[in-house]
Amino acid sequence: MSDPTEANEPAEPTGRSTGERRVRVVLVDDHRMFRTGVQAEIGRTDETGVEVVGEAADVDQAVTVITATRPEVVLLDVHLPGGGGVEVLRRCAALMADAEEPVRFLALSVSDAAEDVIGVIRGGARGYVTKTITGTDLVASIFRVQEGDAVFSPRLAGFVLDAFASTDAPPVDEDLDRLTQREREVLRLIARGYAYKEIAKQLFISVKTVESHVSAVLRKLQLSNRHELTRWATARRLV
Repeated sequence: MSDPTEANEPAEPTGRSTGERRVRVVLVDDHRMFRTGVQAEIGRTDETGVEVVGEAADVDQAVTVITATRPEVVLLDVHLPGGGGVEVLRRCAALMADAEEPVRFLALSVSDAAEDVIGVIRGGARGYVTKTITGTDLVASIFRVQEGDAVFSPRLAGFVLDAFASTDAPPVDEDLDRLTQREREVLRLIARGYAYKEIAKQLFISVKTVESHVSAVLRKLQLSNRHELTRWATARRLV
């Protein structure tokens, strides 16, 4: 984890005060020494803001630990005993379909093969970085994935763009089409866990306006509360 050429973007400073935002992470990799190294590199919570809440070495362990701890981000190796990273994604999606808060996955693998990258992204991972990434850039990537961004090592992003550009356009979502652009923005922020005041500040609108947009979204989608809204958005991978 020392070659900066594979870092996806210039990293944020990793020093964080105890009052700043933190992220709970599970490490999934079948090499114990690698997990130990990653934990030593990024798990200094007071410095990085990353709290490692669990580890796993195979698919069964991963599913058990992830469902028990409900981390915000999972660092997921692609090749694992028991079916690989794609199997972890599939089983976790089925078990946590009704979860109030999403668990997001960032693939961290020695492989840079296109089929591996495309496989886990189609399976639901939010990004893919290789194990040559620096600790600083990995921390930055974890926080970006927690916030709902997609993160890739530079060369790997091209695989994803090429793969999805070659497919047919996605079908029209009639429910989503009922929403205005601003309602969609509010929907995504609500689904990411933002409070009304935070949304108002980010979109430069009043809290009352945010409340009006949320009410309109719930009415148009025939949902009852923000938890149902979050599940709806997560199922469509809008967050």
